[in-house]
Amino acid sequence: MKLLRFGPAGAERPAVLHTDGAVYDLRTLSADIDGAFLADGGVSRVRAALAAGGLPRIDISGQRLGAPVARPGKVVCIGLNYRDHAAETGTPPPAEPVVFLKASNTVVGPDDTVLVPRGSQKTDYEIELAVVIGRTARYLDTLGDAHEVIAGYAIADDVSEREFQHERGGQWDKGKSCETFNPLGPHLVTPDEVGDPQALAMRLWVNGEPRQNGHTKDMIFGVHHIVWYLSQFMVLEPGDVINTGTPAGVAFGANDFPYLSPGDLVEAEIDGLGRQRHVLGRA
Repeated sequence: MKLLRFGPAGAERPAVLHTDGAVYDLRTLSADIDGAFLADGGVSRVRAALAAGGLPRIDISGQRLGAPVARPGKVVCIGLNYRDHAAETGTPPPAEPVVFLKASNTVVGPDDTVLVPRGSQKTDYEIELAVVIGRTARYLDTLGDAHEVIAGYAIADDVSEREFQHERGGQWDKGKSCETFNPLGPHLVTPDEVGDPQALAMRLWVNGEPRQNGHTKDMIFGVHHIVWYLSQFMVLEPGDVINTGTPAGVAFGANDFPYLSPGDLVEAEIDGLGRQRHVLGRA
């Protein structure tokens, strides 16, 4: 099942893309797809309503898509989680997950304009598998417990300003939390439809040129390990987003790719999760 939100920014409506290809309005079930919806069995209610045939069919052609989950409480990110990406940055593979946070208001729709910050010379892209939490996770005991708290998966572009991140002192967050720096979506795809999260190919293009071509099987720390691990240090809440790392091919790597500039087109896709398409603008 693929959940989505469409409409103007700040006024998105919840919907579901069914396996029959039709889109159905969810406003009779919930005002939005957010942490409260996920925590209160919203996904199960959607399944039941689809089975009963009780949802109105709608046409969203030409409509803007918002991020598939509204107002995440936090965006937790895992750095250097692919061996090839660690290698291209000259960094040894980490012994434990590298954890940092992005401001939650970086989350925008999958096709929204991404703004190059003022003074930026090194705005970069990172295709990532994003995990959306569906139940509170606190001190999980096993990796199997991690599976039970995942509401679904989406594509994220962990946009980064490398000068701000590495050359301006302090932690990584200032290079990760600029406005619009986390396009998310187009859909929130439930785990039953995704299957094994470590069996997904992922690709990113800039202006039609292939830049990243990776696979989630190459993660150093798998999805369930990451969720379990994070729960030992922080409480994960419904609606929280976890970006799980990026494969090789970023501009910051040892491959001479140029950084992003206003007017560039970034396209990103992950098997079964859809495709993003966003243009760079000026802040």
